[in-house]
Amino acid sequence: MTTPQIPSVQNLTIDEGSEGQRLDNYLFKILKGVPKTHVHRIIRSGEVRINKGRADSSSKVKFGDIIRVPPVRVSDSIQEKLDKPAPGKEFPILFEDDYFMAIDKPSGTAVHGGSGVSFGVIEQLRRARPDAKFLELVHRLDRETSGVLLIAKRRSALTNLQAQFKERETGKTYLALVLGNYPANKKVIDAPLYKYLDGNEERRVRVVAKDDPNGMKSVTLVKVREVISHRTFGDTTLLEVTIKTGRTHQIRVHLQSALHVIAGDDKYGDFDKNKQLAKLGLKRMFLHAWRLQVAHPSTGEAMTIFAELPQELAGFIAQ
Repeated sequence: MTTPQIPSVQNLTIDEGSEGQRLDNYLFKILKGVPKTHVHRIIRSGEVRINKGRADSSSKVKFGDIIRVPPVRVSDSIQEKLDKPAPGKEFPILFEDDYFMAIDKPSGTAVHGGSGVSFGVIEQLRRARPDAKFLELVHRLDRETSGVLLIAKRRSALTNLQAQFKERETGKTYLALVLGNYPANKKVIDAPLYKYLDGNEERRVRVVAKDDPNGMKSVTLVKVREVISHRTFGDTTLLEVTIKTGRTHQIRVHLQSALHVIAGDDKYGDFDKNKQLAKLGLKRMFLHAWRLQVAHPSTGEAMTIFAELPQELAGFIAQ
Protein backbone atom coordinates (compact mmCIF):
# COMPACT_ATOMS: atom_id res chain seq x y z
CA MET A 1 0.00 0.00 0.00
CA THR A 2 1.48 3.37 -1.00
CA THR A 3 1.45 6.41 1.24
CA PRO A 4 -1.11 9.02 0.10
CA GLN A 5 0.50 12.10 -1.38
CA ILE A 6 -0.26 15.63 -2.45
CA PRO A 7 1.03 14.74 -5.91
CA SER A 8 2.47 17.93 -7.30
CA VAL A 9 4.80 20.76 -6.38
CA GLN A 10 2.95 23.75 -4.94
CA ASN A 11 4.10 27.37 -5.28
CA LEU A 12 2.37 29.37 -2.56
CA THR A 13 2.35 33.18 -2.29
CA ILE A 14 2.58 34.67 1.20
CA ASP A 15 -0.26 37.09 1.89
CA GLU A 16 -0.49 39.82 4.54
CA GLY A 17 -2.11 37.54 7.06
CA SER A 18 0.78 35.07 6.96
CA GLU A 19 3.61 37.61 6.95
CA GLY A 20 6.11 37.27 9.78
CA GLN A 21 5.47 33.62 10.60
CA ARG A 22 8.28 31.10 10.93
CA LEU A 23 8.53 28.90 7.85
CA ASP A 24 7.85 25.71 9.79
CA ASN A 25 4.76 27.15 11.51
CA TYR A 26 3.43 28.38 8.16
CA LEU A 27 3.88 24.89 6.65
CA PHE A 28 2.28 23.17 9.67
CA LYS A 29 -0.80 25.28 8.96
CA ILE A 30 -0.80 24.67 5.20
CA LEU A 31 0.13 20.97 5.30
CA LYS A 32 -2.46 19.79 7.81
CA GLY A 33 -2.08 16.03 8.24
CA VAL A 34 1.61 15.94 7.33
CA PRO A 35 3.84 14.79 10.25
CA LYS A 36 5.87 17.67 11.70
CA THR A 37 9.04 15.58 11.50
CA HIS A 38 8.50 15.30 7.74
CA VAL A 39 7.94 19.04 7.40
CA HIS A 40 11.28 19.69 9.12
CA ARG A 41 12.93 17.04 6.93
CA ILE A 42 11.86 18.62 3.63
CA ILE A 43 13.02 22.04 4.88
CA ARG A 44 16.44 20.68 5.91
CA SER A 45 16.84 18.84 2.60
CA GLY A 46 16.30 22.05 0.61
CA GLU A 47 13.11 20.79 -1.06
CA VAL A 48 11.25 23.76 0.42
CA ARG A 49 12.42 27.02 -1.12
CA ILE A 50 11.69 30.69 -0.47
CA ASN A 51 11.97 32.70 -3.69
CA LYS A 52 14.02 29.80 -5.15
CA GLY A 53 16.55 29.95 -2.30
CA ARG A 54 17.17 27.53 0.56
CA ALA A 55 15.76 28.39 3.98
CA ASP A 56 15.66 26.95 7.48
CA SER A 57 12.75 26.28 9.81
CA SER A 58 13.13 29.57 11.68
CA SER A 59 13.16 31.75 8.54
CA LYS A 60 10.43 34.41 8.67
CA VAL A 61 8.20 34.55 5.61
CA LYS A 62 7.47 37.96 4.08
CA PHE A 63 4.53 39.35 2.15
CA GLY A 64 4.83 38.33 -1.51
CA ASP A 65 7.35 35.52 -0.92
CA ILE A 66 6.92 32.47 -3.16
CA ILE A 67 7.20 29.23 -1.18
CA ARG A 68 7.97 26.07 -3.13
CA VAL A 69 6.50 23.00 -1.43
CA PRO A 70 7.39 19.53 -2.79
CA PRO A 71 4.96 16.60 -3.01
CA VAL A 72 4.34 15.37 0.55
CA ARG A 73 2.59 12.44 2.18
CA VAL A 74 -0.63 13.10 4.05
CA SER A 75 -2.95 11.13 6.28
CA ASP A 76 -5.74 9.06 4.74
CA SER A 77 -8.42 11.40 6.13
CA ILE A 78 -6.81 14.47 4.55
CA GLN A 79 -6.30 12.64 1.26
CA GLU A 80 -9.97 11.73 1.25
CA LYS A 81 -10.83 15.44 1.45
CA LEU A 82 -8.35 16.28 -1.29
CA ASP A 83 -9.88 13.68 -3.57
CA LYS A 84 -13.28 15.38 -3.31
CA PRO A 85 -13.46 18.32 -5.73
CA ALA A 86 -14.79 21.60 -4.43
CA PRO A 87 -18.39 22.27 -5.46
CA GLY A 88 -18.67 25.09 -7.97
CA LYS A 89 -20.16 28.25 -6.50
CA GLU A 90 -20.51 31.89 -7.46
CA PHE A 91 -20.60 34.64 -4.83
CA PRO A 92 -22.34 38.04 -4.89
CA ILE A 93 -20.37 40.30 -7.26
CA LEU A 94 -19.64 43.85 -6.10
CA PHE A 95 -17.42 44.70 -9.09
CA GLU A 96 -15.95 42.79 -12.02
CA ASP A 97 -14.00 43.53 -15.18
CA ASP A 98 -11.26 41.79 -17.17
CA TYR A 99 -8.63 42.46 -14.49
CA PHE A 100 -10.20 41.61 -11.14
CA MET A 101 -13.41 41.01 -9.29
CA ALA A 102 -14.68 42.00 -5.85
CA ILE A 103 -17.08 39.63 -4.14
CA ASP A 104 -19.13 39.80 -0.96
CA LYS A 105 -17.78 36.87 1.05
CA PRO A 106 -20.26 35.31 3.48
CA SER A 107 -19.34 34.56 7.07
CA GLY A 108 -18.41 30.94 7.75
CA THR A 109 -16.67 30.42 4.41
CA ALA A 110 -12.87 30.16 4.30
CA VAL A 111 -11.08 32.03 1.52
CA HIS A 112 -9.05 28.92 0.60
CA GLY A 113 -8.60 25.29 1.62
CA GLY A 114 -6.14 24.29 4.35
CA SER A 115 -6.05 24.09 8.15
CA GLY A 116 -8.61 21.29 8.14
CA VAL A 117 -10.81 22.98 5.50
CA SER A 118 -10.95 21.06 2.24
CA PHE A 119 -11.94 24.04 0.07
CA GLY A 120 -12.77 27.73 0.22
CA VAL A 121 -13.91 30.64 -1.93
CA ILE A 122 -11.11 30.41 -4.49
CA GLU A 123 -11.51 26.67 -5.11
CA GLN A 124 -15.29 27.05 -5.49
CA LEU A 125 -14.90 29.96 -7.91
CA ARG A 126 -12.39 28.06 -10.04
CA ARG A 127 -14.78 25.13 -10.17
CA ALA A 128 -17.69 27.40 -11.12
CA ARG A 129 -15.59 29.05 -13.87
CA PRO A 130 -13.70 26.22 -15.59
CA ASP A 131 -12.80 28.44 -18.56
CA ALA A 132 -11.16 31.12 -16.40
CA LYS A 133 -7.43 31.12 -17.18
CA PHE A 134 -6.40 32.86 -13.97
CA LEU A 135 -8.12 33.33 -10.60
CA GLU A 136 -6.06 34.15 -7.51
CA LEU A 137 -6.81 35.64 -4.09
CA VAL A 138 -5.40 39.15 -3.68
CA HIS A 139 -5.75 39.15 0.14
CA ARG A 140 -7.54 37.26 2.89
CA LEU A 141 -10.43 37.57 5.30
CA ASP A 142 -10.91 35.45 8.41
CA ARG A 143 -13.38 32.64 7.93
CA GLU A 144 -15.87 34.28 10.32
CA THR A 145 -15.58 37.72 8.69
CA SER A 146 -17.89 38.72 5.84
CA GLY A 147 -17.47 41.43 3.21
CA VAL A 148 -15.29 42.72 0.38
CA LEU A 149 -12.78 40.21 -1.01
CA LEU A 150 -10.68 40.79 -4.16
CA ILE A 151 -9.88 38.09 -6.73
CA ALA A 152 -7.35 38.82 -9.50
CA LYS A 153 -8.13 37.61 -13.03
CA ARG A 154 -4.70 38.41 -14.47
CA ARG A 155 -1.17 37.96 -13.12
CA SER A 156 -0.45 41.66 -13.71
CA ALA A 157 -3.52 42.64 -11.66
CA LEU A 158 -2.50 40.32 -8.83
CA THR A 159 0.99 41.81 -8.68
CA ASN A 160 -0.31 45.38 -8.79
CA LEU A 161 -3.03 44.94 -6.18
CA GLN A 162 -0.80 43.01 -3.78
CA ALA A 163 1.80 45.75 -4.10
CA GLN A 164 -0.86 48.28 -3.06
CA PHE A 165 -1.66 46.19 0.01
CA LYS A 166 2.04 45.79 0.84
CA GLU A 167 2.74 49.53 0.54
CA ARG A 168 -0.35 50.36 2.64
CA GLU A 169 -1.91 52.23 -0.27
CA THR A 170 -5.33 50.63 0.18
CA GLY A 171 -8.02 51.74 2.60
CA LYS A 172 -9.73 48.88 4.48
CA THR A 173 -12.64 49.78 6.76
CA TYR A 174 -14.70 47.28 8.72
CA LEU A 175 -17.91 47.54 10.71
CA ALA A 176 -17.64 45.92 14.14
CA LEU A 177 -20.09 45.71 17.00
CA VAL A 178 -18.31 45.67 20.37
CA LEU A 179 -19.54 45.11 23.89
CA GLY A 180 -19.93 48.17 26.10
CA ASN A 181 -19.88 51.88 25.41
CA TYR A 182 -16.68 52.45 23.43
CA PRO A 183 -15.00 55.80 24.29
CA ALA A 184 -15.25 58.14 21.29
CA ASN A 185 -11.86 59.72 22.10
CA LYS A 186 -9.97 56.42 21.77
CA LYS A 187 -9.39 56.78 18.04
CA VAL A 188 -6.02 55.07 17.55
CA ILE A 189 -4.81 51.68 18.79
CA ASP A 190 -1.07 51.39 18.17
CA ALA A 191 0.09 48.11 19.73
CA PRO A 192 2.49 45.47 18.34
CA LEU A 193 1.06 42.00 17.76
CA TYR A 194 2.70 38.60 18.13
CA LYS A 195 1.48 35.39 16.46
CA TYR A 196 1.93 31.99 18.08
CA LEU A 197 0.42 28.50 18.27
CA ASP A 198 -1.32 27.50 21.47
CA GLY A 199 -1.29 24.04 23.08
CA ASN A 200 -3.90 22.82 20.59
CA GLU A 201 -1.83 24.02 17.61
CA GLU A 202 -4.40 26.77 17.06
CA ARG A 203 -3.16 30.09 15.68
CA ARG A 204 -3.42 32.86 18.27
CA VAL A 205 -2.39 36.52 18.46
CA ARG A 206 -1.68 38.77 21.42
CA VAL A 207 -0.54 42.34 22.10
CA VAL A 208 3.08 42.64 23.25
CA ALA A 209 5.25 45.47 24.57
CA LYS A 210 6.55 48.01 22.06
CA ASP A 211 10.14 46.87 22.64
CA ASP A 212 9.34 43.16 22.14
CA PRO A 213 11.56 41.92 19.26
CA ASN A 214 8.82 39.52 18.13
CA GLY A 215 6.14 42.20 17.94
CA MET A 216 4.90 43.38 14.54
CA LYS A 217 3.84 47.04 14.29
CA SER A 218 0.05 47.20 14.08
CA VAL A 219 -2.13 50.30 13.86
CA THR A 220 -5.93 50.45 13.96
CA LEU A 221 -8.12 53.57 13.64
CA VAL A 222 -11.50 53.53 15.37
CA LYS A 223 -14.54 55.75 14.84
CA VAL A 224 -17.76 55.41 16.83
CA ARG A 225 -20.76 55.22 14.51
CA GLU A 226 -23.55 54.49 16.99
CA VAL A 227 -24.13 53.34 20.57
CA ILE A 228 -26.89 50.74 20.64
CA SER A 229 -28.60 49.84 23.90
CA HIS A 230 -30.67 46.72 24.51
CA ARG A 231 -33.13 46.75 27.39
CA THR A 232 -31.85 43.44 28.81
CA PHE A 233 -28.36 43.09 27.37
CA GLY A 234 -27.03 46.62 27.87
CA ASP A 235 -24.81 48.82 25.72
CA THR A 236 -23.00 47.85 22.54
CA THR A 237 -21.18 50.15 20.10
CA LEU A 238 -21.10 49.99 16.32
CA LEU A 239 -17.63 51.03 15.11
CA GLU A 240 -16.00 51.91 11.81
CA VAL A 241 -12.54 50.34 12.07
CA THR A 242 -9.80 51.15 9.55
CA ILE A 243 -6.62 49.08 9.60
CA LYS A 244 -3.36 50.70 8.57
CA THR A 245 -1.58 47.33 8.80
CA GLY A 246 -3.06 43.96 7.86
CA ARG A 247 -2.02 41.63 10.68
CA THR A 248 -3.73 38.35 11.48
CA HIS A 249 -6.73 38.92 13.80
CA GLN A 250 -5.62 42.55 14.17
CA ILE A 251 -9.03 44.13 14.75
CA ARG A 252 -10.19 41.38 17.09
CA VAL A 253 -7.09 41.52 19.30
CA HIS A 254 -6.73 45.31 19.27
CA LEU A 255 -10.34 45.77 20.37
CA GLN A 256 -9.88 43.06 23.01
CA SER A 257 -6.85 44.99 24.31
CA ALA A 258 -9.06 48.10 24.51
CA LEU A 259 -11.43 46.07 26.74
CA HIS A 260 -14.24 46.14 24.16
CA VAL A 261 -14.39 42.71 22.51
CA ILE A 262 -16.30 42.05 19.31
CA ALA A 263 -19.79 40.64 19.78
CA GLY A 264 -19.91 36.96 18.85
CA ASP A 265 -16.12 36.49 18.67
CA ASP A 266 -15.56 32.88 19.77
CA LYS A 267 -11.77 33.18 20.03
CA TYR A 268 -11.08 36.51 21.74
CA GLY A 269 -14.53 37.48 22.95
CA ASP A 270 -16.72 37.05 26.03
CA PHE A 271 -18.11 33.51 25.83
CA ASP A 272 -20.92 34.04 28.35
CA LYS A 273 -22.05 37.22 26.59
CA ASN A 274 -21.88 35.41 23.24
CA LYS A 275 -24.40 32.86 24.54
CA GLN A 276 -26.76 35.68 25.48
CA LEU A 277 -26.28 37.30 22.08
CA ALA A 278 -27.05 34.02 20.31
CA LYS A 279 -30.39 33.89 22.13
CA LEU A 280 -31.06 37.44 20.93
CA GLY A 281 -30.35 36.41 17.33
CA LEU A 282 -26.61 37.07 16.79
CA LYS A 283 -25.15 33.69 15.89
CA ARG A 284 -21.87 34.85 14.30
CA MET A 285 -19.07 37.32 14.92
CA PHE A 286 -20.10 40.89 14.15
CA LEU A 287 -17.16 41.87 11.93
CA HIS A 288 -17.74 42.88 8.32
CA ALA A 289 -15.33 44.20 5.66
CA TRP A 290 -17.52 47.12 4.65
CA ARG A 291 -15.38 49.38 2.43
CA LEU A 292 -12.22 48.89 0.38
CA GLN A 293 -10.41 51.68 -1.44
CA VAL A 294 -7.93 50.70 -4.17
CA ALA A 295 -6.50 52.00 -7.41
CA HIS A 296 -7.57 50.05 -10.49
CA PRO A 297 -4.62 47.79 -11.42
CA SER A 298 -4.72 48.83 -15.07
CA THR A 299 -6.06 52.41 -15.24
CA GLY A 300 -4.97 53.65 -11.81
CA GLU A 301 -8.47 55.04 -11.23
CA ALA A 302 -9.36 55.44 -7.54
CA MET A 303 -12.11 53.00 -6.59
CA THR A 304 -14.25 52.57 -3.49
CA ILE A 305 -16.03 49.23 -3.18
CA PHE A 306 -18.78 48.72 -0.60
CA ALA A 307 -20.41 45.59 0.82
CA GLU A 308 -23.44 46.52 2.87
CA LEU A 309 -24.11 44.72 6.14
CA PRO A 310 -25.57 41.25 5.55
CA GLN A 311 -29.13 40.72 6.66
CA GLU A 312 -28.23 38.73 9.77
CA LEU A 313 -26.19 41.68 11.11
CA ALA A 314 -28.43 44.50 9.88
CA GLY A 315 -31.46 42.67 11.29
CA PHE A 316 -29.80 42.23 14.67
CA ILE A 317 -29.14 45.97 14.93
CA ALA A 318 -32.64 46.82 13.69
CA GLN A 319 -34.33 44.84 16.45
